[in-house]
Amino acid sequence: MPAASPALASFASLDPLVRPRSVALIGASDEPARIGGRPIAYMKSQGFQGTIYPVNPKRPSVQGIPAFASVNALPEAPDVGIIAVPGELAIQALEDLGAKGCRAVIVFTAGFAEMDEAGAAAQDRMTAVARKWGIRMLGPNCLGVFNASIAYYATFSASFEKGWPIAGRIGIASQSGAYGTHIFAAALDRHLGTQVCITTGNEAEVALGDVLGWMAQAPEVDVICAYAEGIRESERFLAALDLARRNRKPIVMMKVGRSQLGGAAAKSHTASIAGDDTVTQAVLDEFGVVRARTTEEMLDIAYAAAKRIYPARNTLGVLTVSGGAGVLISDAAEAAGVAMPPMPEEAQEKLKALVPFCAPRNPVDCTAQVTNDLSLIGKFADSVAQDGGYTSILAFWSQTAAGRSVGPRLQEQMRAVRAAYPDRLWVMSMLAPKKVQDYEADGWLVFEDPSRAVVAIEAMGRFGAAFAKAEAPQKKVPLPKVTLPAATPSEAVAKALLADAGVPAVPEHAASDSEAAVAAAEQIGYPVVLKILSPDILHKSEIGGVLLDVADADAVRHGFATLLDRARHHAPAARIEGVLVAKQIKGAVEMALGVFRDPVFGPVAMVGLGGIFIEVLKDVSFRRCPFGEAEAERMIRSLKGFPLLDGARGRPKADVPALARALSALSAFAAAAGPRLESVDVNPLLVLPEGQGCYAADAVVELAAR
Repeated sequence: MPAASPALASFASLDPLVRPRSVALIGASDEPARIGGRPIAYMKSQGFQGTIYPVNPKRPSVQGIPAFASVNALPEAPDVGIIAVPGELAIQALEDLGAKGCRAVIVFTAGFAEMDEAGAAAQDRMTAVARKWGIRMLGPNCLGVFNASIAYYATFSASFEKGWPIAGRIGIASQSGAYGTHIFAAALDRHLGTQVCITTGNEAEVALGDVLGWMAQAPEVDVICAYAEGIRESERFLAALDLARRNRKPIVMMKVGRSQLGGAAAKSHTASIAGDDTVTQAVLDEFGVVRARTTEEMLDIAYAAAKRIYPARNTLGVLTVSGGAGVLISDAAEAAGVAMPPMPEEAQEKLKALVPFCAPRNPVDCTAQVTNDLSLIGKFADSVAQDGGYTSILAFWSQTAAGRSVGPRLQEQMRAVRAAYPDRLWVMSMLAPKKVQDYEADGWLVFEDPSRAVVAIEAMGRFGAAFAKAEAPQKKVPLPKVTLPAATPSEAVAKALLADAGVPAVPEHAASDSEAAVAAAEQIGYPVVLKILSPDILHKSEIGGVLLDVADADAVRHGFATLLDRARHHAPAARIEGVLVAKQIKGAVEMALGVFRDPVFGPVAMVGLGGIFIEVLKDVSFRRCPFGEAEAERMIRSLKGFPLLDGARGRPKADVPALARALSALSAFAAAAGPRLESVDVNPLLVLPEGQGCYAADAVVELAAR
């Protein structure tokens, strides 16, 4: 992304909001426990070095600081204004701050779009004022911001009553104020340093994407924890994810809420299978954002990410004194998708020479015998790192690390081997609370639960793969020239449109009468498929509008009449253009391709098993359009049903490259077609054996009216 892009400028414009030198609080209270009093009390107690301007017309001073009767009375334009007054007073305060020259505002005030239509209208007026003055506005209905690195606390959260942020480089971005500070408090319990927390509230002007973008370029932040309920604005959100990836800043996100796309979108099979959450997941995967299922998991991943070791090709080596723990870890690794290749045969023999009854394959079970000669632990660990070459190493010691007789010497051995391979991700599972900080000081990540450790290790590999992808040259996907018809086309026209874009269709001809259908069938060769041809009947199988294995001329004539009768009976108002006569292809794998237009992220493409299986199994993969053939093939290979394409149970291997070309071409078509394209369903797409290509047997292209 160019350095001068509007999105990057938008991110930088949040500096006064997060790093101010002067703060005005409109509605300042002399009571430290009140909403208008907490920010002043917090900043005073923690030593904020900037200037605080309380605005309160009823008091000469607030909490010992000279107060001002109005914004107009301030001696200068503050870097940031905090608004803690109700309703219309808040809108007027924003107007006054804009006129004064303030360029950043935090609105605590609630009662806007989160309430009702009247509140939404008031929020629209507030947003208009902010835009008139060029103000970056956080909120309304937000809990505010803190940046502990400068003792800046523009928030009324009570979470600081349990403790202040500790040094660290984790940033929190949250649409929910209460949950954002819950993450902070949970991190504090884990002794994790969260120096910056920004909550966005109603997002009338500043949205989550802005905050993520600011953190992606902020020197205060190395790791980003995000909590999201829904993405309302795509351009800055996508720019922020891209910037974080290019700057090697991992984002771990809790995205809550799972809902199906409704209304007109449900007419598309692809859209009805997807839903808002699936699309968001596809976008997060695209940029290497790791999604956490729980707060505990989020903090586990953030804790590991703070080491800033992100293996692009992640492999896990396990060193254990417990065979049972090794099995548990292996199960967790398989579930998480972490590769655990075996140790080289020569290395296994070397380890067996040290301890004949060890199990050195991987997990490497050195057995409790090594506690009799602790130098063996160092030798085993060195072999796992050197001979095994694993990028991530998990050592399971349980309570051994806490023992007075073993613990100190074990730590000495582990310290030495970790220092010898500083580029590896070294992780330990042990029950030794008093020793955790000692091992962490030596550079280890420490988990009590090895399964949680595996989840965090897998996430580091995903970050590494995403960062490596960002560093590789990216080929721009060429877009075709697309001219859409005036209205939703028939199947024949839809296929021709897609064929021009690179999605080949089964050989076929449209026939307006039975004799034309016979001539077409004779030319194509029997058996053929007959399908009713109408722009108004999108899902033909639902009315019996498809006939298979039509074997001769008489069957074609009879089938033609049957299809017209069924169409008149089930869809009497439909426009009937005749019958489509198509070659019947056998020995192919049925796949499905699709596109639908997401209201936030635009066109999204899908690939999955075809026929009825797509709706029953929902084994599908989604990706924002457009994308190239390599990404298309990655999507295809991610399907659980991919073995059907790869020669499972003696089947011939299917032409996966041809399928990938068609999927990529469909994505480029969707991106080029523009907003009138509502959806595309290609089902089935018949994928023939290797080298024989693939063909669309049915296609629906839905268009919005001009």
